[in-house]
Amino acid sequence: MPFAVRDSRGKPCPIRIESYTQGPPQPVGESPWEFPDPRGAAPYGLVAEGGAYLPSAIVAAYRRGIFPWPHEDMPYAWFSPDPRAILPLDGLRVSRRLGRTIRSGRFWVTVDRAFTMVLEDCADRLEGTWIIPAYMDGYVELHRLGWAHSFEVWLEEELVGGLYGIAVGAMFGAESMFSWVSDASKVAMAAMVQHCRAIGVELIDVQVVTPHTARMGAVEISREEYLERLAAALQREARWWPGDGAGPSDREG
Repeated sequence: MPFAVRDSRGKPCPIRIESYTQGPPQPVGESPWEFPDPRGAAPYGLVAEGGAYLPSAIVAAYRRGIFPWPHEDMPYAWFSPDPRAILPLDGLRVSRRLGRTIRSGRFWVTVDRAFTMVLEDCADRLEGTWIIPAYMDGYVELHRLGWAHSFEVWLEEELVGGLYGIAVGAMFGAESMFSWVSDASKVAMAAMVQHCRAIGVELIDVQVVTPHTARMGAVEISREEYLERLAAALQREARWWPGDGAGPSDREG
C-alpha cells in the first residue's frame, strides 16, 4: 500500500479497510437554483436560505464552496464560513496510544457498507441534531447515486463509529461523525485520510474546526484560500470505486 497512517513517533499503523463502493457517480442533473458567490457572505458563512436538499443542489453548492447546514429556525440553509476548516492530507495527528489501538486490530473499517446506518447514528444525539429528515433523504439519494460516502468502524460485527460526507472531483467534504466506544471516531478519521490519499483525494473539507478535529490535525484557512484549493481539486477526479465496481474489493491495510 503506498500510504499508511503513522503515529506521533513515525511508526506505521495501517488500517484494514474494505471498500464496498459500487461505481462512479451518476448524473444528478442541473440544480434548479443558482448559488451566489460565497465571497460576499459574512464571516459566519450564511450564503443562502431556502430551496431543498436535492442531490443536484447539494452537488452544485459544494462546487461553489457551499454546504448545507440546517438550523432550527432555518431548515434549508447554505453556508460557506470564513475561515474554513480542512484536514491536510499530510497533517493527520495520531497519538502513540491511538496508534497502538489501530495496530492491535481491535477495529476494522469499511467504506460504503452501511451509509444509512452511519447517517442515522450521526443524527442520534441527546442534545438534538441538525440532521433533519429532508437532509437525510437528500444524502441517502446522493449515496445511491455514488456521490456520498461513509466510513464505518466495526468492533467484530457491531457498528461502533463512523463518518460520512460527499465527494466532488478530488475533494471530500466530511459532514459528521459518531462514536459509541472510545477511539472509534478517531479511527474513522484516520481511515478517511488513509483511504483518501490512496484514491487521489486532494482536499478534505471539515467545514468548521472543533476541539476533536483540531486534535486530529484540522486547521483553519481563509475562505479565499479554500476556494482556490477547491478550484484545483475540482479539476481532477478521485477514484472511489474499486476495480470493476463489484465490491467488496481493494482491501487496504
